[in-house]
Amino acid sequence: MSVFDIIGPRMVGPSSSHTAGALRLGLLARALLGCTPERATIGLHGSFATTYQGHGTDRAVVAGLLGMAPDDPGIPDSLAAADREGLEVVFESIDLGAAAHPNTLRFDVAAGEESVSLLGASVGGGAIEVSHVNDRAVDLSGRFDTLLIQARDVPGTTATITQRLAATGINIAFLEVGREKRGREATMIIQTDHAIPDSVVEEIEDYEWVISTRRLSKVTD
Repeated sequence: MSVFDIIGPRMVGPSSSHTAGALRLGLLARALLGCTPERATIGLHGSFATTYQGHGTDRAVVAGLLGMAPDDPGIPDSLAAADREGLEVVFESIDLGAAAHPNTLRFDVAAGEESVSLLGASVGGGAIEVSHVNDRAVDLSGRFDTLLIQARDVPGTTATITQRLAATGINIAFLEVGREKRGREATMIIQTDHAIPDSVVEEIEDYEWVISTRRLSKVTD
């Protein structure tokens, strides 16, 4: 059995942490940016730093950044596909300390003037845990459709958005709101049980107090 059997359509073998989970983290980094990156620096911590090429982690990460599904037959050729699409990828070893999961990746991705970062771990069986988005602590598993909203901290913003989702029949599984200081910028992280239609995302983006919106489709059940 080759590494491509592990990361190909059958998803078999003992290294789903190095392949399926890594690919799903790449998908979320891509979604956070909102498009295929033009540049990506991937920091590999722990066992990822020593085994990423032999276990196909590099191909899986790049496949995720290109938007490939975990069973896409093109995964083994993702590095060549990245060259064709103009995606420049750099892999580097990082040390996040003993407290970090040994299969942790940091994504710094950019397209044009837009750049984002994501820190997450592949925790086994293809499952993932995202701990930081743009250096802000979060708790995302990729099992829910998620809205990340940056907005000005004005009264009624949370109620307006939750009511809009409810009116569309979208149930909120988890909701987190944080701000650095009253009246400044606030961050909403809304995880839902249902896919969020484009029309709803576009309506939320049109609220005059919304700074930015990113929708992260779920990447695992």
